Amino acid sequence: MTSERIREAQGGDLLAMGDVLDALSPWVGRLCGSIALDAGPDAAQETLIQVMRDLRGLRDPDALRGWVRRIATREAIRHATRRRREPPIADWDDTSGPPPDPALRRDVARVLDALSPDQRAVLVLRDLEGLSEAEAAEVLDCARGTIKSRLHRAREAFRERWNE
Repeated sequence: MTSERIREAQGGDLLAMGDVLDALSPWVGRLCGSIALDAGPDAAQETLIQVMRDLRGLRDPDALRGWVRRIATREAIRHATRRRREPPIADWDDTSGPPPDPALRRDVARVLDALSPDQRAVLVLRDLEGLSEAEAAEVLDCARGTIKSRLHRAREAFRERWNE
């Protein structure tokens, strides 16, 4: 997504806004689904609504992904803490390589479901999204030390539940 297209969307161009939302949707869906599990689609929808509503206020179009990541993470945590059900097995994205083993996906989903939304969020941001501790702390609006301790506890809880 180009900065120019983002600026056009900020200026009220509806086709540009559609392009921005279309470009963000798969990534937001994966991010929210990884944290909120079965509530992921709802969190993704709320994220995209907020992006559409507040895009004009984004000062730097180059900061779009970071801004959206923060919104998506907060929405996913909010939805996950509000509602817990059986986790779905997320749709496979054919751009990410061969499809994973369904049994492995179910096992990972089972283990992730046992973690708290905060633990899932820190795992997703650090281990899947590749954010630094400082970046994850900014997204989750907490201290860097909090991220370090949450990540340690989340990884430990994941390992324990994996070995059950």
